[in-house]
Amino acid sequence: MIKLERTSVMNWENAMRGARNPMNSWARSDSYYNEAGAYVLGPNDLDLARRLRKAGSDHRKFLRQVFVSVDITAPMYWWKEYDTYKIATVANSTSTMHRITSKPFDIDDFSHDHMTAQAEAFMQTVVDELETIRLRYLETKDKADWYDIIQLLPSSYNQMRTCSFNYETLINIYYARKDHKLAEWHTFCDWILTLPYAEELIVAGEK
Repeated sequence: MIKLERTSVMNWENAMRGARNPMNSWARSDSYYNEAGAYVLGPNDLDLARRLRKAGSDHRKFLRQVFVSVDITAPMYWWKEYDTYKIATVANSTSTMHRITSKPFDIDDFSHDHMTAQAEAFMQTVVDELETIRLRYLETKDKADWYDIIQLLPSSYNQMRTCSFNYETLINIYYARKDHKLAEWHTFCDWILTLPYAEELIVAGEK
């Protein structure tokens, strides 16, 4: 299970101005803000952006200045793979260490959408045991109970992080993960395709 919410894409105007700096071609820029406040790439700017995208990473530096922010809720086993991407990414997470005992455990706190019925029934016993330990910890504040929760917590536990990255990073992620075994990566790559000009500038018509 993975959810991507509250997506924002920013800095198109500045990125495109920078893309025109090498040739001093600012007068050819034809992009504009529409009535909804979104930045729309005009034909000249979109053509330039496409050509730079296909010319390779050295030429498409402007894509490093197109910023994306999104709230991602995903299981810890997915986050371990996401953490491969340390360059040009930032993430602020909800705290497992500090807030793990702040609410009752429920099976929907965990990704179980691909479990068999037998596995899900066993998962419920784990969730029930975690809740029993949590209630005991709230009463006693015994650190041993807290450690039991932390060390028993399955990797399917869902955590929300507010993440930011740029279009260049998303190009790398898309091509590295689009055929991955985990369904969560397919959902993530599908989300990438919903971003403005993803077809032209992230996958560049090569889906």
